[in-house]
Amino acid sequence: MRIGVTGASGFLGQRLVPALRVAGHEVVRIGRGVDADVHWVPSAGALDAAGCAGIDAFVHLAGASVGARWTPAHRREIRDSRVLGTALIARTAAALSPRPRVLVCASAVGIYGDAGDDVLDEASPSGRDFLAEVGRAWEAAADPARQAGIRTVHLRFGVVLSRRGGALARMLPVFLLGGGGRLASGRQWMSWISMQDAVGAVKFALERETLVGAVNAVAPSPVTNAEFTHALARVVHRPALFPVPAFALNLMFGEMARGTLLASQRVIPRQLLAAGYAFRHATLEPALRAAVNE
Repeated sequence: MRIGVTGASGFLGQRLVPALRVAGHEVVRIGRGVDADVHWVPSAGALDAAGCAGIDAFVHLAGASVGARWTPAHRREIRDSRVLGTALIARTAAALSPRPRVLVCASAVGIYGDAGDDVLDEASPSGRDFLAEVGRAWEAAADPARQAGIRTVHLRFGVVLSRRGGALARMLPVFLLGGGGRLASGRQWMSWISMQDAVGAVKFALERETLVGAVNAVAPSPVTNAEFTHALARVVHRPALFPVPAFALNLMFGEMARGTLLASQRVIPRQLLAAGYAFRHATLEPALRAAVNE
């Protein structure tokens, strides 16, 4: 296929683009940098639609990081970078002739909010906090593509494990120095996926025509934060003796801590499993080993 990819130079995109090319696909990089094949400015609603001619599929990964204190300006950036970009890609896809067959959009398990010990699948209700509101608007922004008959998949990613970026890259130096520990009580659930399976889930969503709508891109074995902490400590052969109290996280990060670090999401990938996706890393410790040694 000829596949248009936004966020091609980002955390997941850097691994996805080579994998798509190895699989024989042609990749059209959509971005703002000098290395982009097609240029866009989502905040201005500008995209070179002529450069998208002949695209069979879009993979939309672009979006601002949530891993910083949520000032009013950063909250707007988090929301606008997702909603405006998705709407622009969806409108562009709907207007192409011939139309693409599929639009795969990144989403996130944050859409479920803080759900305690509840087991969550794609039919579970969304939450009520900031990230849940962003998630609903993010996914709704793809409506123009859906209404045009384009198969649209929202991959709701959990924590993607890689030493090259994301949460694990920030945690790893602390753990290697022996300063790791659980966050607050450690009872909050973490839904995670290895980088190899994150890439695999995108490729699977592109190819599997039965997949549509919300699809949880997480491994089938969520863990508590305490379990994650102990597993990472074992992998790096260090103790994990220094828990971080909730008040310290709230002091440092404010609402971001409550919406991400302390939120509990016990998510299972019901749709991926039902469609026959075979996880390369179904359990945490082998996934952490692969991530630490990549």
